[in-house]
Amino acid sequence: MQLYRVGAIIERDMRKFFRSPALMMTSMVFPLMQLIVLGYAFGGQIKNAPIAVVDEDRGPEARLVREHLYAIEQGPRTFRISEYNALSDAMTDLRAGFVKAVVEIPHDFSQRVLSNNNPRVAFIEDNTDNFTASGILERIQQIQQDMNGPQMPPMQPGQPQAGTMSLLNSQRLPSQVSIQTVEVYPYIEYVKYLLSGSISISIFVVAMIGGGIGFIDDKARGFHEGYLVTPLTRTDLVLGLVFSGAIKGLLAGLTITIIGGLIAGIAQLWDPVRLLYLVVVLGTTALCMISFMFLMMVRVSDPLVPRAIFGVLNTLLFFPSGAIYPTEGFPAWLRWISVVDPFTYAVHALKNLLLKNTGLSGIYFDVSVLVGFSILLITASILLFKRQV
Repeated sequence: MQLYRVGAIIERDMRKFFRSPALMMTSMVFPLMQLIVLGYAFGGQIKNAPIAVVDEDRGPEARLVREHLYAIEQGPRTFRISEYNALSDAMTDLRAGFVKAVVEIPHDFSQRVLSNNNPRVAFIEDNTDNFTASGILERIQQIQQDMNGPQMPPMQPGQPQAGTMSLLNSQRLPSQVSIQTVEVYPYIEYVKYLLSGSISISIFVVAMIGGGIGFIDDKARGFHEGYLVTPLTRTDLVLGLVFSGAIKGLLAGLTITIIGGLIAGIAQLWDPVRLLYLVVVLGTTALCMISFMFLMMVRVSDPLVPRAIFGVLNTLLFFPSGAIYPTEGFPAWLRWISVVDPFTYAVHALKNLLLKNTGLSGIYFDVSVLVGFSILLITASILLFKRQV
């Protein structure tokens, strides 16, 4: 063994490493990004979760309940309140995923409080997201404790009644308000909660291979040059590559949906209307993912780059999407990432279909956002695509 020969190989590999800034940055940035994103994406306190309040009483005691609710909104900011006039409208938005819970104050609430006749407030929760529902319920129970006040201790032998009577006359003891919790859906196992994220990540992997690694490898092997000697325009090439990748992503997503749905025990999985909506969501998700990856790789020629950034993109897109933990528990900066993350809208739409079977009302916004993202990404890819090697 000659040390100078070993040194020559080391020098050659180190030069190659330093000539690839993307690989250098990935090796240093990825662990830090994983620490920050994963550290703040789990276990945070629920903030700004949308809830509906239906006050059918409008009496003084109902007004007191609403004051406590708005105090939580202004203080800990656990939830954001939207007032509804009808319980039916609130329930429609609850099932569609626009609100996380409904607080209903019955029409005879104030009367029951004043007559000490077992007053109740209904708390209707979307139990498909147990993290958010538990965080909101904790605040509602805190309001209940504040309204019920301290329990009076029993009188001790020999204690004069004058002090007790004066206390009762100076301050009316409130009636004990109870919270009636209603779960809209049957018990949701966590494997069902995770299914939407698994479907999305399967589409992302196909997009990464088809729109990233495969595209760069075709360039490196010279296959890309075959397109360039044809009369195909940039638009033809980009649309052909993007839509072919979207079809592959749709097939992968549909396969995982069916197999994962059977494993998780999703009810009525073979409902034709639900399957149609699932195909729409999976198709728009695949189109958006492949468009995103194609835009990322449209000017890249180093085959190491897509492999190097795979873990970075996985961490940066998957975990802030709400697939593992609700976005209401994220800090503000991580929420902004989730807003521009296509994963967020794919996961939300899939949860609405698989866990709630909401139909079109629960997916039209997410599908519209994914289509809008796809149009912007494809347009940018066409503009940046170079019809040359």
